[in-house]
Amino acid sequence: MSRKLAAVIGTAAAAALVLGGLFAAALGHSTPPNPTAAAGSTAGSVPPPSTPTTTPTSTPPKTPDHTPGTPVADPTAALVAGNQKVIFFSFDDGPDPIWTPKVLQVLKKYGAHATFFQLGRNQALYPGLRDQILADGNTIGSHSIDHPQLTAISAARRHHEIFDGPQSKCFRPPYGASNPKVRADIRAAGMAQVLWDVDPRDWARPGTNAIAHNILTHAHRHNIVLMHDGGGDRAQTVAALDKVLPLLKAQGYSFPAMDC
Repeated sequence: MSRKLAAVIGTAAAAALVLGGLFAAALGHSTPPNPTAAAGSTAGSVPPPSTPTTTPTSTPPKTPDHTPGTPVADPTAALVAGNQKVIFFSFDDGPDPIWTPKVLQVLKKYGAHATFFQLGRNQALYPGLRDQILADGNTIGSHSIDHPQLTAISAARRHHEIFDGPQSKCFRPPYGASNPKVRADIRAAGMAQVLWDVDPRDWARPGTNAIAHNILTHAHRHNIVLMHDGGGDRAQTVAALDKVLPLLKAQGYSFPAMDC
């Protein structure tokens, strides 16, 4: 083969290769994209749906409005300034649809107020009574949810009974059962522990006169009197209250609700 012929053939072969490449490229552009390949690729693919530029924040759990473990104000302190003649009546275990309104009626009759330490289970059953108590100028304290002895239950249940009961600044432990752990939980929940000075045992229904005599004999300046508007028949409680309030009022006593 002459050199001239070899050159011609080489030139023709090169031209064929170029044409073939152009043809293949044209075919590549006309072929639909492979969905599987596109799904695994980011370059040149459809952008994913937009996502928030900030991370949503969840609602933080409720915390006390004071530093846990710090002292909570005495709910009677401001009310006894100047050594005033005051007695604090308190009622436990309600609200009750029969007896709470009767107690409220007697209190209103003598211009007296009281603090009602309610159970969460009863408050949920009779929410209207809570509103009525507050509307009459009384206050509400927490008496836990189900009235357990807080010193004899697990830490988790104790926490639940204290933190998730009626909202208040005052907490009265059922049966008066308390210890350092109970008091610490009460403080951490933003409440003050409130016990009592006089227990006329109205819960045992000893008779109207016995209840009244106990209160009149033992209640003195600044005392907290324990009574009940729930937990059973409180007819004796209502009658005794109607007997002692006018007598104590005649002695110069007033009956404010605690700051709860």
